[in-house]
Amino acid sequence: MSAAWLYPIILIAGALQAWGPPMNGALRKSLTNPWLASTVSFLPILALLIVLFLCMPRPLPTVEGVTTMRWWAPLGGLVGSFAVITGLLFVDKIGAGPFAGLTITANILMSLAVDHFGMFGIQQHSLNMWRVLGGALMTGGIVLIAMF
Repeated sequence: MSAAWLYPIILIAGALQAWGPPMNGALRKSLTNPWLASTVSFLPILALLIVLFLCMPRPLPTVEGVTTMRWWAPLGGLVGSFAVITGLLFVDKIGAGPFAGLTITANILMSLAVDHFGMFGIQQHSLNMWRVLGGALMTGGIVLIAMF
C-alpha cells in the first residue's frame, strides 16, 4: 500500500506549524511571562491527549516494551518544546518567515544526519549528491529569506 495519501496530511500539518510561533508570540505578549505562556500553550495539547487516551485506551504498552525502551525515547516532547519556546520568545524579533525558514532548514539538515547515520532507530538512508544539494538549496533559500 502506498503512503502517498499521507503527503497531503503532512503538508497541512507543516503549513499549520507556521501558525504556531506567531500565535505563541502573541500569547507571550499578552501574558508577559514566557514560562506561563509556554505552560498555557501546552495545556490544550495535554488536555486533548488525555481525552483521546481515555476514549481510546488500547493498545496499552507491554512490560517488555517499557523495559526495553531506549532511555531517550520519552524525551521527544521535551526536545519539541524547545522549538515551541524558541518561537514563543523570538518570532516577533525576526519575523515568521525567517523563523520558519531557519527552523525548517535546521530540521532538514539534522534529518539528513539522522537518516545518514540511522539514528534513533530510523532506517539508514545514506547521503548522496542529491540530498546534499537539497540541503544546500534549503540553506541558500533561508539566507535569501533572512536577508530580504
